Amino acid sequence: MCGRFTITDPIDAILDRYYASIAEGFEYKPNYNAAPMQYIPTIIGSKDGNRLGSLRWGLVPVWAKDDKIGNKMINARAVTLSEKPAFKRLISSKRCIIPTNGFYEWRKEGSAKQPMRILMKDDSIFSLAGLYDTWTDPDGNKLSTCTIITTEPNSLMEDIHNRMPVILRAENEAEWLGRDNQDLQSLLSLLKPYQASEMRAYDVPKEVGNVRNNNEELLKEIG
Repeated sequence: MCGRFTITDPIDAILDRYYASIAEGFEYKPNYNAAPMQYIPTIIGSKDGNRLGSLRWGLVPVWAKDDKIGNKMINARAVTLSEKPAFKRLISSKRCIIPTNGFYEWRKEGSAKQPMRILMKDDSIFSLAGLYDTWTDPDGNKLSTCTIITTEPNSLMEDIHNRMPVILRAENEAEWLGRDNQDLQSLLSLLKPYQASEMRAYDVPKEVGNVRNNNEELLKEIG
């Protein structure tokens, strides 16, 4: 799964990276420990170009009875996207990118777990593939939420966890975000493990396990 990540780059760097403009009302601040049920920066394609806004992490399908289901839908398995009722409708029309500069995962060490940060070797921003939906409560209030797609691990990740988030290659981002692209097989073909040779991982402080901890110290390499 993917349950924590970081996005700490300056907003101008994110906007330049995705040729994006800021959605109305969006306010950005670096997040060293982004967690489910928080609002996270998200890129969505529109007729006016890419927009940087925020979605609450934890998908609430349009047909849900209440928003509590979001806790259970922070991730979506790539292999079953076209089968699950919550996701199959979204893959053709409601795709997004979650920009990040690293994600956390916990490696088992006997009875203990060691948190690790996984990132690109050049420390650059990269793109997690996501889906989004908008739910309306009984009072007519709208809630827009997202989920991060996961796939099987690459050779770097397989010693850490049995899943990893789908990382889109830069040349495939426009295809993923394209509003007119409804080629299901082509879209699903993008959801594969990223090249391990371009990534690295290191141990981080155990304090990352507490979502209330959110500071630069969590990025420190230990050991």
